[in-house]
Amino acid sequence: MNTTLMDHATDTIAVGSKSFATAAKLFDPATRRSVLMLYAWCRYCDDVIDGQELGFSAAPVDSAEAEKRMEMLKNQTRRAWEGAEMSEPAFAAFQEVALGHNIPLQLAYDHLDGFAMDVRETHYETLDDTLQYCYRVAGVVGLMMARVMGVRDEAVLDRACDLGLAFQLTNIARDIVDDARVGRCYLPAQWLAEAKIDPQALAASQTREALAALAQRLVAEAEPYYASARQGLAGLPLRSAWAIASAHGVYREIGVKVSAAGPRAWDTRQGTSDLEKAGLLLKGAGLALTSRFATPTPRPSGLWQRPR
Repeated sequence: MNTTLMDHATDTIAVGSKSFATAAKLFDPATRRSVLMLYAWCRYCDDVIDGQELGFSAAPVDSAEAEKRMEMLKNQTRRAWEGAEMSEPAFAAFQEVALGHNIPLQLAYDHLDGFAMDVRETHYETLDDTLQYCYRVAGVVGLMMARVMGVRDEAVLDRACDLGLAFQLTNIARDIVDDARVGRCYLPAQWLAEAKIDPQALAASQTREALAALAQRLVAEAEPYYASARQGLAGLPLRSAWAIASAHGVYREIGVKVSAAGPRAWDTRQGTSDLEKAGLLLKGAGLALTSRFATPTPRPSGLWQRPR
């Protein structure tokens, strides 16, 4: 087993996502390894496109250079999936996961397409448009993660996708102002028009009151996806269910804090303390255990449906 690769993946998630790193420790060793490997590839691809390192210190990348980087990522991802020798740790990590768990190449391509939407400064007119973006950058990650956990049932995969959508809606609400400062906006243009908010003024302090209402609306939109995702716990192995239930709780709590903070939501980056995480891990254990005896309810028909 390649311990150097595992060390790289562990370091990547520790810096890139403190929220998910905590929950990831709950997986059984084999699943945890694959989850961290997949995360390392996702993080690397995102950083390459944005000119970042582990999600921080963005350097300007022009569109031509970004498109060139995108082609490189797609090419290297395809080569890794086909079994070619990989020297870059992120692609070696993806190769191990993709070949070990039969990850469809299209899911990886869909994820890269989400980064391409950023590169091309995609316009999001409606909530459905925003959810299309959420699917590519997070929903497909949920699908790949579920496959790592042994899921092949399409109904359970739907729930995994729903959790990714909920996570990303929460991320968008938390990062509205930071995103606006680098010229990005994922809020539906229809919502901004209704609230009479100039998209160019999202980071301005005078818009915070109106912006808070939209953030609260976005957090509310995430709720049915969080609820749907909970119903998928029964389809996961127990330790995986514990890890996912805990991550569910941590991310949902971030949304709750954004909503409760109102106009002050962006004064500091919203997150959960170590003590709060410990409590959510305990709550996650309870949800995982009770899921063993629960009968999942049907997925609501009004939720956004992933392509199949």
